[in-house]
Amino acid sequence: MSSVVTGEAVVLELKPAGFAARGLSVLIDIIAQIALAILVLLLIGNLFGGVFDDAFTRALGLVTVVLLLLVLPVTVETLTRGKSLGRLVMGLRIVRDDGGAIRFRHAFIRGMLAILEIYMLVGSLAFIVSLFNERSKRLGDLLAGTYAMRERVVARPRAVLAMPPRLESWAATADIGRLPDGLARRMSQFLAQAPRLTPSARAALSRDLATEAGHHVFPGPPADTHPEEFLHAVIAVRRDRDHAAMMRQRERTEATAKRVHTLPFGQG
Repeated sequence: MSSVVTGEAVVLELKPAGFAARGLSVLIDIIAQIALAILVLLLIGNLFGGVFDDAFTRALGLVTVVLLLLVLPVTVETLTRGKSLGRLVMGLRIVRDDGGAIRFRHAFIRGMLAILEIYMLVGSLAFIVSLFNERSKRLGDLLAGTYAMRERVVARPRAVLAMPPRLESWAATADIGRLPDGLARRMSQFLAQAPRLTPSARAALSRDLATEAGHHVFPGPPADTHPEEFLHAVIAVRRDRDHAAMMRQRERTEATAKRVHTLPFGQG
């Protein structure tokens, strides 16, 4: 996963496309270009084969190939902000290194280098270069300052943090207001990842976090409480209380706004 910091200091998690996905998208584009080139060349041969001499016909065919291999891909990539037929199928998009949309300059540099590294060298140079950077960039991406990003990323379902029934009565009176935000965040991350941990690591982490959280919670849970149950209860209480506080603040804000927008003495 690649992190990009926006101008508002917001961290965006963008997933670069792997070489296999990029290679398959390029293959789809090449097949489409070859099919279109064959169709256009046959059309040119049928229409102008007997009208112009062979030299002019060959020159016209060369111009057509250049249009299909360079002008058309660059134009499509510029107008669609990094898309192509293959990338549309594979759910990819070419973006700048800062995560922004590409311009004509980026598409032109990539298109020019693609003739060398993809068409002339049958993708060998692109494959070698992509092995030496974490975003699987080809040479054109390195010079243009771009990379391929996955747009269709499967969102992982968030863990449902429910209150353990046996701790409901304790949680109703427990004081967890002093729980640090950083610790609460680590506890939530652990509970979300716990099913994927090994039993020994899961038990050790739950004990450590429960011990650390116990210094900020009063009174402590019942003596026979499992550490992971304690973490679930603390996070559930914190979540519910924060939500209730936000709703109260929202109600006060709406009531204040209603009074401000109401004319004095009930006149309207």
